[in-house]
Amino acid sequence: MATLAPTKPSSAIKVFFSAGFRPFFLFGALQPAVMIALWVPWFLGFLHLPSALPPIAWHQHELLFGYVPAVIAGFLLTAVPNWTGRKPLSGWPLLLLFALWLAGRLATACSEQIGINLALIVAAAFLPVLAVIVLRELVLSGNRRNYKVVLVLSALSVSELLFFYEVDRFGFVEIADRLAIATIILLIAIIGGRIIPIFTANWLRQRKPGRLPPAFDRFDLACMVLTFVALAAWPVAARVEPIVLPTGMLMLLAGSAQFARQWRWAPFRTFAEPLVTILHLAFLFVPVGFLLLGVALWLDDAGLQTAGIHAWTVGAIGGMTLAVMTRATRGHSGQALHAPLSTVLAIYAPVMAAAFARVASALMPEQTMLLLPLAGVCWSVAFLGFALLYGPMLLGRRSPP
Repeated sequence: MATLAPTKPSSAIKVFFSAGFRPFFLFGALQPAVMIALWVPWFLGFLHLPSALPPIAWHQHELLFGYVPAVIAGFLLTAVPNWTGRKPLSGWPLLLLFALWLAGRLATACSEQIGINLALIVAAAFLPVLAVIVLRELVLSGNRRNYKVVLVLSALSVSELLFFYEVDRFGFVEIADRLAIATIILLIAIIGGRIIPIFTANWLRQRKPGRLPPAFDRFDLACMVLTFVALAAWPVAARVEPIVLPTGMLMLLAGSAQFARQWRWAPFRTFAEPLVTILHLAFLFVPVGFLLLGVALWLDDAGLQTAGIHAWTVGAIGGMTLAVMTRATRGHSGQALHAPLSTVLAIYAPVMAAAFARVASALMPEQTMLLLPLAGVCWSVAFLGFALLYGPMLLGRRSPP
């Protein structure tokens, strides 16, 4: 296995800000670990943070508009140069973009002192700036195919503004969080549908390939159209009662379609390589979330709704981001595309345990005092595990394979 070349202290910062995945993957892992470690005792009444946001709202905001955009930034700032053939963002521009993201985290955490309006301005600036950077690179290279990622960033930015409006107007969030989650799940369905079959097929070809995942076809297109319609209806259903039951049916259909779609990717043939298996496990929470939320809408069951939301946020989003970060970090630091046992035990197993515990706590509220802290501990362990195991790769130079 390749080893990292030593980095001189004087050049460490230059290396760290040489590519977007380095700062945003590392701090995108540290932030959710620290966030949950603070939020669980705050939610249970053992701690107070100087935030003007209520505990649940702060938790929602920092997950959807802090941690997820950091991972998206790390991914896009690495992928866009490959799409466009242009130089990646690095040096002082990357440092300033990262500082803007970090300032948003501090502003929301200390918004009780600095005021919610200033916190809004600071926190909400990152996504538009990132969207402009990405759009500029795509326009200058003539790469129109990937304009859709700018639409995703724009939808998340609008969701964040709506988030602050709902907190200020109503004291809680009802539509903005659904809109943000729906946008992220749509992104996972798109990106996951592109990379999971490819990575699975590439790995299977190294062995006796047998049946390989099919290329994107009309069935995938139909699944994605149905998924988009269901996700678009879900935030609206929070306020428009007549569409609740039809939305529930759309969610059930979308969940069934995505499950059938994933089955065609041969997930059960990947168990020998955890780096591939984790992609399938994380994506499985996409159809599970659809099905739980569909039943929740039909039965008007708050527990099932919470379970469905956390199947998406902890299982699909948490699992998929860690899967992508580990694979990308290994690839860009010259490591073998294989997940060692340490990665499985310290990262993959804890995040999956966190997902199961969080969903179970919603379905068994009488066990909340046990299962919620357990989910929080497992979540923090997984992301701290990534920071400890993969931090040295992110801080060092790329070494030859």
